[in-house]
Amino acid sequence: MKLSVSELVTADRQSLDEPELADSLYAMAVGTVNRAADLCHLDEYVRAILSQPKNSIIVNFPVAMDNGDYHVFRGYRIQHNNVLGPFKGGIRYHPDVSLDDVRALALWMTLKCSLAGLPFGGAKGGVKIDPRKVSQHELRKVTRRFTSALGTNIGPDYDIPAPDVGTNAQIMVWIMDTFMNTTSSLTRQSQLNVVTGKTLECGGSQGREKATGQGVVFVLEKLLPEMGIKLDGARFSIIGYGNVGSHTSKLLCERGAKLVGVLDHSGAIAAERGSGVGGRGSGSVAPSPQPPVPGPQSGGIDAHRLADYVARTGAVAGFPGADAVDADTFYRLPTDLFIPAALERMVNEDVARKLKTRVVVEAANGPTTPGAELILLERGIEILPAILCNSGGVTVSYFEWVQNKNNESWTLDQVDSRLRRYVNEMCDRVSRTREKYKTDVRMAAYIVALDRIRTVYNQRGIFP
Repeated sequence: MKLSVSELVTADRQSLDEPELADSLYAMAVGTVNRAADLCHLDEYVRAILSQPKNSIIVNFPVAMDNGDYHVFRGYRIQHNNVLGPFKGGIRYHPDVSLDDVRALALWMTLKCSLAGLPFGGAKGGVKIDPRKVSQHELRKVTRRFTSALGTNIGPDYDIPAPDVGTNAQIMVWIMDTFMNTTSSLTRQSQLNVVTGKTLECGGSQGREKATGQGVVFVLEKLLPEMGIKLDGARFSIIGYGNVGSHTSKLLCERGAKLVGVLDHSGAIAAERGSGVGGRGSGSVAPSPQPPVPGPQSGGIDAHRLADYVARTGAVAGFPGADAVDADTFYRLPTDLFIPAALERMVNEDVARKLKTRVVVEAANGPTTPGAELILLERGIEILPAILCNSGGVTVSYFEWVQNKNNESWTLDQVDSRLRRYVNEMCDRVSRTREKYKTDVRMAAYIVALDRIRTVYNQRGIFP
């Protein structure tokens, strides 16, 4: 948490390295864009613009901690592109936040907003902090100081933050309140939409908390029939049981799917032997080395009970009603859907070789490495990309932004209905593009996103 001067200098050197480094997340993101750009013959000038963020903001700010010490925190706000509209993207609190990672996440946000048909560009932010190791009082002070340091680099019609890993509705409310009290150029009401993902009482939207998970489920409801998979009875495992993982799991189980395994920072759990979920998923692509575990078809981990347990304990380890397993066993569970819903690069080449699944559903940003992607595709495993599956959150954030601007409040049914329509139209665009270019779902999604950005640049031209 505490950064010495030498550590800050080292972090500067590491952060300012070019993205061509082999282990760079940004290089991974740009590489995928370039592959799609080659397929759709993207204009070279558009490719060059998208290869670097428009603005990179780094702030270092001191905070007085509860014990009287002063700690210097580092924060980032990367504004990648705003040709389609105001910058939009979450703020992450995590001890491993780096400039490289935030750049990649901002690029993905540009593409995600374009793919979803939203009037937003892409941005991302973060603070290098472990929110689980500080008090609520300290967390509030860090948030207010970070917001103050960003100043007018954010704003309701310029750059609109939202929650991400390690942040939540309460933190968004603190950002909003700090911005309101430090910026006098606008009326108080019009500044409600400086952030999205707020509490309902402070201008948030119905359905925002579950929005990313809801979007994942709507994508699956739309695309799985094309793959010959029925959601009712489908078996799935998931990495991460935070906001996205828990809501995705609960919504899938409500539709008849079976949760067979969960992995998080504390370890892995699997459905108890004899629950009927230890065998093959319907049509799993790779044979299991062991015979299926007999049992009734109605088994599985109770997603709602697990969500309550994680809310109390902070982890899945020790959950009653499931067996503790090692990571290797978790990855080899036969499933129809494997859903990484945590951090980036969770599915590497080693994991890709172990998976016994039909579809990898990227509920998190950038969870699959390029090497792993090649292995999965060679094995006939479909990959539904994050810019498609993960778009529910930013779409409902857009709905919240619109409600704040118009002083409206939509019902949950209105939000869900609008989200389903956006997701269905997005999936239709991807399916048509996949057929046109005879490519996989990831490349089709990227091509749709790049095509919209290209069209706008060609129509607007480059100033001056």
